Amino acid sequence: MAVPKRKTTPSRRGMRRSHHALRIEAHAECANCGEMKRPHHVCSHCGHYDGREVVNAEGRALKAVRA
Repeated sequence: MAVPKRKTTPSRRGMRRSHHALRIEAHAECANCGEMKRPHHVCSHCGHYDGREVVNAEGRALKAVRA
Protein backbone atom coordinates (compact mmCIF):
# COMPACT_ATOMS: atom_id res chain seq x y z
CA MET A 1 0.00 0.00 0.00
CA ALA A 2 1.37 3.42 -0.93
CA VAL A 3 2.01 5.68 2.03
CA PRO A 4 3.46 9.23 1.87
CA LYS A 5 7.02 9.42 3.17
CA ARG A 6 6.71 13.05 4.33
CA LYS A 7 3.85 15.24 5.54
CA THR A 8 2.44 17.54 2.84
CA THR A 9 3.24 21.12 3.78
CA PRO A 10 0.44 23.69 4.00
CA SER A 11 2.04 25.62 1.12
CA ARG A 12 2.07 22.62 -1.21
CA ARG A 13 -1.45 21.65 -0.15
CA GLY A 14 -2.65 25.20 -0.86
CA MET A 15 -0.99 25.24 -4.28
CA ARG A 16 -2.71 21.96 -5.17
CA ARG A 17 -6.08 23.40 -4.12
CA SER A 18 -5.57 26.71 -5.96
CA HIS A 19 -7.91 25.61 -8.79
CA HIS A 20 -10.72 24.44 -6.49
CA ALA A 21 -12.29 27.89 -6.02
CA LEU A 22 -15.85 28.46 -7.22
CA ARG A 23 -16.16 30.67 -10.28
CA ILE A 24 -18.51 33.64 -10.45
CA GLU A 25 -21.50 32.95 -12.70
CA ALA A 26 -21.66 35.19 -15.73
CA HIS A 27 -24.80 37.25 -16.31
CA ALA A 28 -25.83 39.48 -19.18
CA GLU A 29 -28.72 41.87 -19.67
CA CYS A 30 -31.64 40.56 -21.74
CA ALA A 31 -32.01 42.63 -24.91
CA ASN A 32 -35.81 42.42 -24.74
CA CYS A 33 -36.73 43.12 -21.10
CA GLY A 34 -33.47 44.22 -19.47
CA GLU A 35 -33.56 41.46 -16.83
CA MET A 36 -30.28 39.75 -15.94
CA LYS A 37 -29.92 36.29 -17.51
CA ARG A 38 -27.24 33.65 -18.18
CA PRO A 39 -25.49 34.01 -21.55
CA HIS A 40 -26.73 31.59 -24.24
CA HIS A 41 -29.86 30.75 -22.20
CA VAL A 42 -33.53 31.64 -22.69
CA CYS A 43 -34.58 34.60 -20.53
CA SER A 44 -36.61 33.22 -17.63
CA HIS A 45 -38.50 36.50 -17.30
CA CYS A 46 -39.77 37.12 -20.83
CA GLY A 47 -38.94 33.89 -22.72
CA HIS A 48 -36.87 35.52 -25.46
CA TYR A 49 -33.64 34.18 -26.96
CA ASP A 50 -31.55 35.60 -29.80
CA GLY A 51 -34.06 38.33 -30.58
CA ARG A 52 -37.19 36.14 -30.81
CA GLU A 53 -39.75 34.72 -28.39
CA VAL A 54 -38.97 31.06 -27.81
CA VAL A 55 -41.13 30.36 -24.74
CA ASN A 56 -44.54 31.94 -24.13
CA ALA A 57 -45.84 33.23 -20.78
CA GLU A 58 -47.06 29.78 -19.63
CA GLY A 59 -43.59 28.32 -20.13
CA ARG A 60 -44.44 26.21 -23.19
CA ALA A 61 -42.18 26.19 -26.21
CA LEU A 62 -43.68 27.92 -29.25
CA LYS A 63 -41.79 25.84 -31.84
CA ALA A 64 -38.91 23.41 -31.87
CA VAL A 65 -35.83 25.39 -30.91
CA ARG A 66 -33.70 23.46 -33.42
CA ALA A 67 -35.20 23.24 -36.88
